[in-house]
Amino acid sequence: MIYVLWQFRAKPEKIEQFERDYGPEGVWAKLFGRSPHYERTVLLRDPAGQANYIVIDIWQDELSYQAFKKEFHEEYQRIDRECEALTLEETPLGIFDTVLGPLLSAIAREPKK
Repeated sequence: MIYVLWQFRAKPEKIEQFERDYGPEGVWAKLFGRSPHYERTVLLRDPAGQANYIVIDIWQDELSYQAFKKEFHEEYQRIDRECEALTLEETPLGIFDTVLGPLLSAIAREPKK
């Protein structure tokens, strides 16, 4: 699994729409859901600052995520432009994967039967 992380500061007057569009059933999740390699989206809100958010898009692997972005580039860009009206700041935090312990790493390397 990979985790694509973004940080946002939503416009105070657009918080409800931001949460709808960036949440687990929003426009981004619906677009990503067109790929069988997309798992889900998690939307986190900073309780100290109501308009501060982290979005985590979870994919099976990075190659599938990159292929999706290439295949759906135009629609991705269209939604991105529309959603710019909802935010004051947007910062990509990166693509992360899970750190496996020694036992899980050994299991993950075993060939599938």
